[in-house]
Amino acid sequence: MSSSKVAAREAARATHRVAGTPGGSHAGPADHRAAAASPVSRPEDISVGVILGFPADIAEELQRWRASFGDPLADVVPAHITLVTTTTTRDWEGTLEHVREVARQQSPFKVTIAGTGTFRPVSPVVFINVEDGFEDCVDLHEKLQQGPLHRELPFAYHPHVTIAHDVAPENLDEAETVLRNYRATFPVVSMGLYEHDANGIWQLREELDFGTQTDNDGTRPADSAPGTAEAGGTAAASH
Repeated sequence: MSSSKVAAREAARATHRVAGTPGGSHAGPADHRAAAASPVSRPEDISVGVILGFPADIAEELQRWRASFGDPLADVVPAHITLVTTTTTRDWEGTLEHVREVARQQSPFKVTIAGTGTFRPVSPVVFINVEDGFEDCVDLHEKLQQGPLHRELPFAYHPHVTIAHDVAPENLDEAETVLRNYRATFPVVSMGLYEHDANGIWQLREELDFGTQTDNDGTRPADSAPGTAEAGGTAAASH
């Protein structure tokens, strides 16, 4: 593997060490190897989400910006792009294999986030646009939201990075204006599969490298899988 690809993988994994949750609750320590290996008692209906995390430096910068706009979720929702918003399934094993297979078939790609947009007046959200990688995200979403994760969404899928959500209108205006010239480019080499557990906490169950096989138990080899916690938060559920 080239040194650039190794660096990209490690940068993405570093972001996942920041605690946060796809559903808005703060995640506890979540080494995905331990999570996958430990027995988990699951209800009949299981809520899952899938996200793309960011390199740590970009995630931390955007987290500071989000906090500056008064967003209370800034401390628990690191920057990310949602691929599958909160979706209920009754087939955990089928879901796991489905997401693994999509990851195996996916090649790493480049993402550029630039400029701002908003979902107002429908939703009080300001976001950073996804430019390069937009179609890759849409393609991944469409592949993931099939089989055991199939459901009809109330809105068309639109890849984005939430930067302010449910704050005062003037703060939303500020976010949209201040970051209108923001731009960052980085490689995406993996995606995270999360489960909403019995305690109401979003847990990272697997971080799946693109274009690679996993072990039989679904975990990476110990020498290639640092402990991870998260790269995304409530956005994996809605924003």
